[in-house]
Amino acid sequence: MAKKTLLRSKYLTKQPSQTKKIGTILAKSILNLYLHSDKAVVLGLKGNLGAGKTTFLQGFAKGLGIQENILSPTFVILKKYELQNTKKLNKKSSRISTKSEGETSQKRQSLYSRFYHIDCYRIQKPREILALGFQKIVSNPQNIITIEWAERILKILPQNTLWIQLTVINKNTRKITFLIKPIMVK
Repeated sequence: MAKKTLLRSKYLTKQPSQTKKIGTILAKSILNLYLHSDKAVVLGLKGNLGAGKTTFLQGFAKGLGIQENILSPTFVILKKYELQNTKKLNKKSSRISTKSEGETSQKRQSLYSRFYHIDCYRIQKPREILALGFQKIVSNPQNIITIEWAERILKILPQNTLWIQLTVINKNTRKITFLIKPIMVK
């Protein structure tokens, strides 16, 4: 009988550079992982002010090959970055084939072309983010989307959202918990 389960991974970081490093590793994993979906990759970040959400995303953006300094788009709500370097980052895996689809990752080298950094801190109702074209953004499988304060738009997030909870343990220590929504397992 199948049952629902949550997949969890937890990490403790002792300094901001370690928090960034975990973000970098996750981004590189996403670029090299074949996620068979007709929708965007969506990461929802939760945590109090100062928990390290933006720090984590600075590392994440670096892992995607973005050279710009990443700041939280609290006042502009949404920031879009073009992913110029995904072919270069995926070069190593370009000869790996996926048995289930019979395609090579060379065909999917440029699977992701845009990175969206969204900050919902100032969002009061989900319709505010919908007015910015959110449904079109999450419907495009070439997009990677990260959302700070994602719990504020919970009702409109895709079911496959990867949740990342950042918790302050003390001045420098953070607990980072990855949580994948319930899936069916046998």
